[in-house]
Amino acid sequence: MAEQTSGEIDIEASPEEVLDVVMDFGSYREWAKGIKSTKVLRKDSKGRPSEVQIEAGQFGFNSKQTLKYSYRASNGGVSWKSTKCEGATKSVAGSYDLKEKDGATHVKYQMKMELAMPVPGMVKRQAERMITDSALKGLKKEVERR
Repeated sequence: MAEQTSGEIDIEASPEEVLDVVMDFGSYREWAKGIKSTKVLRKDSKGRPSEVQIEAGQFGFNSKQTLKYSYRASNGGVSWKSTKCEGATKSVAGSYDLKEKDGATHVKYQMKMELAMPVPGMVKRQAERMITDSALKGLKKEVERR
């Protein structure tokens, strides 16, 4: 059964600046907890990462995923879906939806993950909170730092 998590946050930056950080996979280890490594495998015709391998680990569960990225027009965000998973996950899909709001950017994050093994509910909830906090609060801190 797939597990879902989501959250929202406002960031004092333009959608372009937020998307620049989201696309900077080389910096993920600095601001996204649990990310061990990233490798851009392919770029699209605009030079944006379109296929990325990400290795992550938390709570003793490790996984490696190859994710395919699709970008929305006018810096409206990005979505991803796994094409290959190893370790603790069977599949991953998610998105960052970006909307300009009073000179800032409203960010909505969603992620759906199917685990390869049973995990106790308390551990799942703790992992979901950690992933969402990192995806939003970590992103906000990194964007505003730049």
